[in-house]
Amino acid sequence: MKLYSIIAGYFKLDGGAMHGVVPKSMWQKVNPADDNNMCSWAMRCLLIDTGDRKILVDNGMGDKQDAKFFGHYFPHGEDTVATSLAKQGFTHADITDVFLTHLHFDHCGGSIVRDGDKLVPAFPNAAYWCNKAHWASATEPNEREKASFLKENILPIQESGKLQWVETADGEEWLPGIRIRYVQGHTDNMMLPQIDYNGQTIFFCADLIPSAAHISMPWVMAYDMRPLDTLNEKRTILKEAVENNWILFFEHDARTEACTLINDNGRVKMGEVITLATLK
Repeated sequence: MKLYSIIAGYFKLDGGAMHGVVPKSMWQKVNPADDNNMCSWAMRCLLIDTGDRKILVDNGMGDKQDAKFFGHYFPHGEDTVATSLAKQGFTHADITDVFLTHLHFDHCGGSIVRDGDKLVPAFPNAAYWCNKAHWASATEPNEREKASFLKENILPIQESGKLQWVETADGEEWLPGIRIRYVQGHTDNMMLPQIDYNGQTIFFCADLIPSAAHISMPWVMAYDMRPLDTLNEKRTILKEAVENNWILFFEHDARTEACTLINDNGRVKMGEVITLATLK
């Protein structure tokens, strides 16, 4: 197995929303905001190459939305899924599986592209993986999440015939070396891959712990549907992670790709900053 960090680009979100109840005087030090109170965030995906399968975990927001939409999120930077895959010697056609942690636009928007007046899968040879509970909440969203679940990102997956269901129980293997953890605080049934990689465990944090700053327990996004559930889920995962020397892989941290953890007098904190490329 080989793992590759795939940058789908960068975008901006409101600093207050991303840091929840944490005062700006604190979060500004680690995630500086611009004059509009917006902070830059990565859309960092993960490519898992098992040899016979090329599994892409999430795929950013894509580029098919209109100027008004992008005017809210200010996409920037030169990186795209295509350029990031190319750096590792791959193309969209090489991807066999697209694993979607959840269906918010900044995680699944790159799933579908425009082909003339049609919306078609961006990864023509891939199966797309979701779970039934999350799919139901995404296709019939509540008012609070409605702006994050865009039908043009979601429905064409099913219409293409490429949608597959993840039916693995929490903590069990989905594929050899890849376990699935389900969390409910951010959104219904978000799926987090836990990967056995050369004797180490890589945990794909998605929006449970979107950046290294969010390792701190009170740092919970205002976007979360159930923030107290997020708090408890973070506590469980971080305890397990620090006890077993996991590496956390961050989807949204613009500067830190991954890190180890330390226990500092009962508080879990960031340890060594690392990149997947440095792992043996």
